[in-house]
Amino acid sequence: MLHLIFQSPVDNAVLDRMASGDIAVFLDSAVLSVLQQGKMAGAISHKLNTNRFCVLFEDMEARGILMAELVAGLEVIDYPGLVKLTVENTSIASWS
Repeated sequence: MLHLIFQSPVDNAVLDRMASGDIAVFLDSAVLSVLQQGKMAGAISHKLNTNRFCVLFEDMEARGILMAELVAGLEVIDYPGLVKLTVENTSIASWS
């Protein structure tokens, strides 16, 4: 399942509902939740063994976030990468 996360701050319940192998993409202001110094850093780092986490580059750029500021292990994708994920995943949940 693909989880599109728009809400900020991100609720821990969103991560808790992710099954092993699910992919999450942080968009809009949710990109602020994946900073190394953010309150979600530990929970995201813990789930990196079983899940894939992505951040939309354009939303990072719009908020002045540098790649070095992200939780280690996150994948930065662009809009074509986001479209590819939506095509590859038939089940999508949006969190806003």
